[in-house]
Amino acid sequence: MAKQNFCVARVETRTRASVGKFERHIERKNESYENMNVDLSRTPMNVSFKGCGELTYNETLDRMIAAGTVSLKGLKPDATVFNEMIMDVNTDYFEQHGGYEYACRFYEAAFHFAENLYGKDNIISAVMHADELNIAMTEKYGRPIYHYHLHIMALPVVDKEVRWTKRCKDPALVGTVKEVIHQVSHSKKWKSEKAVDEDGNPILNRKGKQVYHASYSVLQDKFFAHMSGAGFEGFSRGERGSTAEHLSSLEYKVKQDEKRLSELQDKIAGEQVAYDANHKAFMTFGEIDSSGKKTIMGKYTVSAEDYEKLTTLAKQSYSAVAEAKKLKEENRRLSSRIWSLESEVSRLRTTLAELKEKCKPYLDALKAAPKAVKEFIDGILEKFKKQEKDIMYDPIPADKPLPQKKPKSKDYER
Repeated sequence: MAKQNFCVARVETRTRASVGKFERHIERKNESYENMNVDLSRTPMNVSFKGCGELTYNETLDRMIAAGTVSLKGLKPDATVFNEMIMDVNTDYFEQHGGYEYACRFYEAAFHFAENLYGKDNIISAVMHADELNIAMTEKYGRPIYHYHLHIMALPVVDKEVRWTKRCKDPALVGTVKEVIHQVSHSKKWKSEKAVDEDGNPILNRKGKQVYHASYSVLQDKFFAHMSGAGFEGFSRGERGSTAEHLSSLEYKVKQDEKRLSELQDKIAGEQVAYDANHKAFMTFGEIDSSGKKTIMGKYTVSAEDYEKLTTLAKQSYSAVAEAKKLKEENRRLSSRIWSLESEVSRLRTTLAELKEKCKPYLDALKAAPKAVKEFIDGILEKFKKQEKDIMYDPIPADKPLPQKKPKSKDYER
């Protein structure tokens, strides 16, 4: 049965302090990378749909603040300011549909989805990576296969209405909209959406409270609909109805590692069978080499049965020697492969044990009192929302304008 392809869009949060590390990875500003599969000779094939020229992400943000395009009023120094959206489909999908050129068209359409989601002016960078080698697919096809995916760095901006307060000298203006600011706010940008039925009526739970759809789940729906509408086919919406949408991230990670561990163990068993068969064949050649008895005159005598065997082998000497050498090399490769897989299993066992230990208190509480746990989490979220509403927005003193640089004429380049 063919492996099913999924299109996935996920969002990672970045602060002003942490974004530099990810910028260096996305824009390929490092000389070496932790990911050993990055092939720097292929980096020129990465596609930049939008960039910020010689400026860094933070310098670009500073210019936008100075121009009044966005506002960080009320945000703490360690608040989420950037969203890194990673758009991805199985590597095999692109190999089945045309490779690199198809991936370029696919992710250009995905980039337009991000523009509609965040707003064109709020996209800082958009880069398709085409230089990360996929080892599994390379072994499958017998040639270098690269994993195409798209990195979007954007600002989660929402429009916030600032209203006149009672301090206003004109009583008629009190409560009316004073100005609309483009506020950076990850929590408001990704707040959960109300669930409605086919007629548009709100869906309520057993207690009569509104049911909400998780914002990232809605993102998967929208991304799949956009790409399908753009004419791309052959993939499914990422993880609809799977436990990934209902379990905690740690619990889901445990289940994924358990699945991978099982697959690795099955693979080791298969490799061991091949190793045993090859080793047995190699030993057979060794036994034939030791046949025969040496006489007093220094000659060798063999039985009629051995003579028949040796005569047959002599006719096939070249192919037999070559085959023996091939089997020996295969034994070495399989031995190395088994050792590598067993090392990976050992690492995954350790990771799995650590994740289970982290999950245990939460899972035990969830099993013992699911309602209480849910009410506790809802209470924390409600408190967070209330605190966010009470934030005071103080004016930020005008910064010295940054030197202007000549804008590039193209929106994106390869």
